Amino acid sequence: MRNDIPVTGLLIFCLIMLSCNKPTNELTESDVKSESVLIKKTVNDETKAAFQREYEQWSEFWVHENYVTKTYINFGDSSMSENIGWSEIDSFIKEFFVLNPDPDSVPVVINDMDIRFFGNGALVNFEQHDPERGLKRESRLMEKIDGKWKIAGMHTTIYGLKH
Repeated sequence: MRNDIPVTGLLIFCLIMLSCNKPTNELTESDVKSESVLIKKTVNDETKAAFQREYEQWSEFWVHENYVTKTYINFGDSSMSENIGWSEIDSFIKEFFVLNPDPDSVPVVINDMDIRFFGNGALVNFEQHDPERGLKRESRLMEKIDGKWKIAGMHTTIYGLKH
């Protein structure tokens, strides 16, 4: 009977500990607010770095893996680009910065974002009014790596300036 007591005690302890821990994909309201602030800062800071042609800073906001994607569809000038994997995205941006070295006007900071959390990621959707390109709708797939939110996917649809 004495051998059963430590096992029973350990079992009860484990059950209590499991009932106290929330699943990793459940965030409290406070967590959602604080993580949303961090995501908004990442998105806005990445946009600013790109528009100011600050490559090193811009690069820090992205996941550097083969599964990342970046797609632009521009109805204003009928262009489109799709890059899959960090190597393609990195090459595309480096070339873009060389061909377009002058900074663009940085759009107004975006605070109105729809953010949906799942596990260690988030899906972000928002509209932006780019002074040089017009209305844009964007989706960003975010991944939290080492405590920092980074972009793992980006889709931008540019509708152009209204005449």
